[in-house]
Amino acid sequence: MDSELVSTCSQERPGAGTAPIDARRIPVSADVTDATVAQIRDVVSLLPEDGDVPMFVFDAGYDPIALGHDLAGTRAQVLVRIRDDRVFYTDPPEPDGTVGRPRRHGDRFGCADDPDTWPAPDHTLTASDARYGTVTVAAWSGLHPKLGRRGHWVGHDTLPIVRGTVIRVEVEHLPKPTARTKKTLWLWWSGAGTPDLDLCWRAYLRRFDIEHTYRFAKNTLGWTTPRICTPEQADRWTWLIAAAYTQLRLARGLVTDHRLPWEKPREPDKLTPARVRRGFRRLVATIGTPARPPKSDQPGPGRPKGTRTGPRTGPVTPPSRRQPEV
Repeated sequence: MDSELVSTCSQERPGAGTAPIDARRIPVSADVTDATVAQIRDVVSLLPEDGDVPMFVFDAGYDPIALGHDLAGTRAQVLVRIRDDRVFYTDPPEPDGTVGRPRRHGDRFGCADDPDTWPAPDHTLTASDARYGTVTVAAWSGLHPKLGRRGHWVGHDTLPIVRGTVIRVEVEHLPKPTARTKKTLWLWWSGAGTPDLDLCWRAYLRRFDIEHTYRFAKNTLGWTTPRICTPEQADRWTWLIAAAYTQLRLARGLVTDHRLPWEKPREPDKLTPARVRRGFRRLVATIGTPARPPKSDQPGPGRPKGTRTGPRTGPVTPPSRRQPEV
């Protein structure tokens, strides 16, 4: 049973944490794209219509073309990382009146080391960042891929032309120290209006804050530890984990930083969830808890002699598996 988690990220600084606002279990028989689109629409319906248009950022495990097509008309922007070997096309020229079927695709745009196929970008941006040095961003609007009758497009009588903006992000260097090889980042943006290039490349970097949230929920809070038998138990346990993480986020300015000897001091509003958790036990004594007192750590008398228990019923699966990622 996969779980889809929607979080809001801080745009001010990296590592500021996320705020989970929705979690939904995806059955094995469900389509991930359809479930993601439904979740985005539900979240958008809760937001004010007179505010900024929300941007939803995804990693390369999602289908960017299907998301952009199904969310057409929704007040949302979609930003998805794409592979560096993707190929797109411009719109074809106007028909010249000759006999035959009009062309559906224009000039070829190849991302992978094929700059000869790149026309002049529609928008460019050069920014300076303390961690990445000089950041160069270029965007080409109105591009579309060739679709095949597979995956999300099985059963479509006519394959649509889904247009979007291809964004190329190149940095001077990666955060030091690191042994990773510098790679060019390619993104697909779709939505109403024109993309804000400075917001797009910075928003994708905040995607890694969500990955840290998943790791903390699994490794520290025990999201995947219990042996869940029913989907209802998986949903209930997932929401308990989300509530526990929210408590740690809200208590950031109320606890004392109990750091380890090798950790640097941090401001109260910059404490990580793990460091907030160390001082949360002292806060519980003040605010109280509805939980019962802990059981004794001494072993009990055990099951009486002669008693037997039947086999365990229901599937035994963890409440979540990690989402596809690069």
